[in-house]
Amino acid sequence: MTTEIQTRKTVSQVLASLSLTGSPVPIRSTGSLEKLDKIDSTPTIGTEFGRSVQLSQLLKAENSDTLIRDLAVLISERGVAFFRDQDITIEEQKRLGIRLGELSGKPESSKLHVHPLTETKAELGDEISVISSERRASDTRPDFSRFASRGWHADITFEPIPSDYAILKLRELPKFNGSVTGGDTLWASGYEVYDRLSPSFAKYLETLTAAHQGHFFRDAAIAFGYTVREQIRGSPANFGDALEAVHPVIRTNPVTGWKSVFVNPEFTKRIIGVTRDESDFILNYLFSLIHLNHDLQVRFKWNKNDVAIWDNRSNFHTATYDYEKVLRVGNRVVSLGKKPYFNPKSKSRREYLGSQHSFNLGETTFQQ
Repeated sequence: MTTEIQTRKTVSQVLASLSLTGSPVPIRSTGSLEKLDKIDSTPTIGTEFGRSVQLSQLLKAENSDTLIRDLAVLISERGVAFFRDQDITIEEQKRLGIRLGELSGKPESSKLHVHPLTETKAELGDEISVISSERRASDTRPDFSRFASRGWHADITFEPIPSDYAILKLRELPKFNGSVTGGDTLWASGYEVYDRLSPSFAKYLETLTAAHQGHFFRDAAIAFGYTVREQIRGSPANFGDALEAVHPVIRTNPVTGWKSVFVNPEFTKRIIGVTRDESDFILNYLFSLIHLNHDLQVRFKWNKNDVAIWDNRSNFHTATYDYEKVLRVGNRVVSLGKKPYFNPKSKSRREYLGSQHSFNLGETTFQQ
């Protein structure tokens, strides 16, 4: 009996350890997507597939599990993938959102997220967020920031179990003089932000955690007569109206095993364990690395029925509100992943790819 109890304790300790540090073994592609038409959007982030590639067909293929798993790996490595003129249905979009995470190792308890402001009995279901310029226009308040750079974020980091992958399909786009223009989306690489830190500063940040909050959703609910969804929002850990969580400042992506900065201007409010001034200094510096470096960003010009899929664990994105009184509508699915963790054995993207990056600090050059 004693041996059995000890065995149980040992197993539980191992499982508890895994939940904190994750598996040190990343997932690698089998190469099943190699023959598909695609091109990297930039050296650092983004891959665009040719028009012949339909996500609906990947879901129906005989080797669908392998294809979707490799797609998850590609998205986690490249940050975001783009698909033109897709015929994928809402149900297929939801199924793809679930399978991307399931086939790349997420827990069974993590399903599709239900946004805190999703209406009960919404027309497209609880798990679809309708991204609409109409609602944004009606919700705009005079105290909203006029700096577009404040919009950079990773989805729902205020949840204890945040997102792994998100899928957005746009079905209506702004038109001016008969042409589709405006409403682009930008993504930035959290991997590359990490790789631009000096080694000493990066090591310090790896010891820190930060508070993430989505309180403005509660404020919006009060101001505009919405109701915050307090029931379970896709994971047993995501419930209630607190809309806040603490996550590591540097996290390890469980698919790639690469380190990424995991704070964002929209949801990250405070570094834990330092003064407010120190917290503001650290966060503002990291936010500046995100929005002031166009060479770690990719900008996507949408057409009708285009789809973007991105990894929220290692990337940030922001919309471009360069249009007024015209319609821009899309359907978004947000999948939930693992509890964020930092594995000290993980590598940076540049380290994995074998690239050297120098930092000139005073008279000394440090190699990362």
